[in-house]
Amino acid sequence: MADKSKTATLTIGSESYDLPIYSGTAGPDVVDIRKLYAQAGVFTYDPGFTSTASCDSTITFIDGDKGELLHRGYPIDQLAEKSHFLEVCYVLLYGDLPSPAQLEDFESRVTNHTMIHEQMMYLFRGYRRDAHPMAIMVGVVGAMSAFYHDSTDISDPWQREVASIRMIAKMPTIAAMAYKYSIGQPFVYPRNDIDYASNFLRMCFAVPAEDYEVNPILSRAMDRIFTLHADHEQNASTSTVRLASSSGANPFACIAAGIACLWGPAHGGANQACLEMLREIGTPDKIPEYIARAKDKDDPFRLMGFGHRVYKNFDPRARVMKQSADEVLDLLGVENNPTLQVAKELEKQALADDYFTDKKLFPNVDFYSGIILEAMGFPTSMFTPIFAVSRTIGWISQWKEMIADPQLKIGRPRQLYQGATKRDYVDIENR
Repeated sequence: MADKSKTATLTIGSESYDLPIYSGTAGPDVVDIRKLYAQAGVFTYDPGFTSTASCDSTITFIDGDKGELLHRGYPIDQLAEKSHFLEVCYVLLYGDLPSPAQLEDFESRVTNHTMIHEQMMYLFRGYRRDAHPMAIMVGVVGAMSAFYHDSTDISDPWQREVASIRMIAKMPTIAAMAYKYSIGQPFVYPRNDIDYASNFLRMCFAVPAEDYEVNPILSRAMDRIFTLHADHEQNASTSTVRLASSSGANPFACIAAGIACLWGPAHGGANQACLEMLREIGTPDKIPEYIARAKDKDDPFRLMGFGHRVYKNFDPRARVMKQSADEVLDLLGVENNPTLQVAKELEKQALADDYFTDKKLFPNVDFYSGIILEAMGFPTSMFTPIFAVSRTIGWISQWKEMIADPQLKIGRPRQLYQGATKRDYVDIENR
């Protein structure tokens, strides 16, 4: 809220302007510049919006210096260790831990919406077999508004609720179908008698020719991947969803926009980039060479999966993800997988090297999630679609919060114009 005793004074030439300062429940104060243009005729300049609060929110808080990530106040490590993904979805959507009856009702509603409209099958068949699963997801999710007309009116709170449940429920089905289509296998329909993560693994790896039993260790690891990627405050894809939402676009179009943004290698592709780096290294004996290159400031090579733009100490999600990675590798082994052998040895050598520990370049969540997904048998092309399944709840929670905000305005960033000033058109014969 605004603290009337705290203001910032901006002086431009001979004029001074008092700007209110707002304090949140945590994090740095913010200077309110909403009236700056009207009063002073100037904009602020902040490429990437790295020093700009675009909204106020009660959903997720990150303290990068402390290595802290809170969802509605609950630490991410506690949620990942003690809770499960659908309960975390409830927390993000509604603000508090559910009672047993509330959780049962929520899980039932999600479970009973996991099937997609049968006509949507034809959408998949319109893509080439070698289409990237993310390309398919962007198109199919955007097309959901053509099938679910009864949940596109954003002014109706009930329709917003129905759209939210549908997307949480159907996103794993869509991602699994995109995967099955890309490898030429028949679609596997969801089941109502198994949990969310197990259902996703079954839809990805089961075939009609034989029964498929989901290993509980793999299911738990998948659930943690979903949980640890559920929301991450105002990142690029979340901001994309909010910006699209500000125009009044339907919820399916907004989430499709978020998926498109997540597809970028600088955002959702980090764990894929990490696995590609491990494959480039090739064998454990080459690790010292690549560590030396990473230390050389004149060498463009960087160790992917170490450090984080937001977390300046450690990634709080990585500790829990490392535990899952160890459990999965103990179950499946690394002996026959050179990529996983390199990953284990690289982790060991980097954590023993003062260069990385002094600079706090610890393995992050992307390093461990990529190892887990590789061990499970997912191709790297599926890493970002799985990220999209995880992050859907974060996008939806941010979308719902924004739509209900009485201060909602269509997003309209400003610019510092550096182009030509006004000039007259010259007829073509005179040029």
